[in-house]
Amino acid sequence: MPTLWVEGELTNFSRPASGHWYFTLKDRDAQVRCAMFRQRNALLRFTPRDGQLVLARVRVGLYEPRGDYQLQVEHLEDSGVGALRREFELLQAKLKAEGLFASDRKRPLPALPNRIGVITSPTGAAVRDILNILARRFPAVPVVIYPTAVQGKAAVPELLAAITAASHREECEVLIVARGGGSMEDLWAFNDESVARALRAAPMPVVTGIGHEVDFTIADFVADVRAPTPSGAAELVVPDSSVWRGALGKFALRLQQAVRRTLRGEQEFLTNLTARLARAHPGQRLLQGAQKLDELEQRLANALRLRISARQLRWQRLDARLHGATPAHHLQRLRQRLAVAASTLNAVSPLAVLDRGYAIVQRESDGHVLRSAEDIQPGETIEARLSQGHLRARVLEIKT
Repeated sequence: MPTLWVEGELTNFSRPASGHWYFTLKDRDAQVRCAMFRQRNALLRFTPRDGQLVLARVRVGLYEPRGDYQLQVEHLEDSGVGALRREFELLQAKLKAEGLFASDRKRPLPALPNRIGVITSPTGAAVRDILNILARRFPAVPVVIYPTAVQGKAAVPELLAAITAASHREECEVLIVARGGGSMEDLWAFNDESVARALRAAPMPVVTGIGHEVDFTIADFVADVRAPTPSGAAELVVPDSSVWRGALGKFALRLQQAVRRTLRGEQEFLTNLTARLARAHPGQRLLQGAQKLDELEQRLANALRLRISARQLRWQRLDARLHGATPAHHLQRLRQRLAVAASTLNAVSPLAVLDRGYAIVQRESDGHVLRSAEDIQPGETIEARLSQGHLRARVLEIKT
């Protein structure tokens, strides 16, 4: 048999040391034994009590030792809550099939909204939390409160009126729908179909912050962004001002650097234009022409000086050649050559050697010039010619 939902009054509840639960479900006409094992009952938020009307999701099983059929309970909830849950699931399936939850219909939140709308109770803790967070994160963004009841019979019509007012006035770039935590019955106004459709039709992005983190409503599914709490919704709709101040500081620095670079570039461009204008000025051209004229004049003077110098040098050379060709000059050259020859002859003359203290020795008997002591014998007479006069002497002894 498939999984079944069974509603009835819970009796004979027992919880042995094993942690499993055993009880009976009954109505006016019948009763059936049930078992809910520890792995399943550990997931429940409540402990059932005798006499409580409950709704159970079950499978039919057999307890073989006794041969009894029993219901194995997989999920258990209060009957009132169970009815609401069934209604919730039906509406959720319906709106999902229509595409109201589709991700491609979700609108992005503005980076910095010019105004924030808040639909919530004006006296609840949620509005105080939201305003405190907004003031701390980005106090410059104004906030518009659309007051409404958030539970009870008046909640749905007042929620619709607040959404309609925010949509028609279009004074806010983003809309927060919020309330504090509560039971499923307390949050039921946010599961209303008309409220869900109104939020989806709002012209601005919608952020929900309803209940606690574990609570989900139909409004959360149709919203563009779901926050776990009202404070979380406030955190999402505005940036952190300190981060923005840091980023703006960096942008300001980059802007200053860009402006300085631009000014430097424009200054260089202006300087170049000024220089070009100065070069193109008629007075500048006249100055350049005068300078060029001076340069040509200097070049002409230098050329004249060089030509005159060349002519003078040529004249000097011709004059020297003419002077060298005269008889007196030729005679002077011959005299100089004669003096050089006489000086050379005198340097090699024997008489010049005698002037330096030397003598020429000859054997008297035959006039033989003695070059060695062996050329003479003791007792022979020799004659020595000096620079000034002659000497006649007898050899007494020969030494070799």
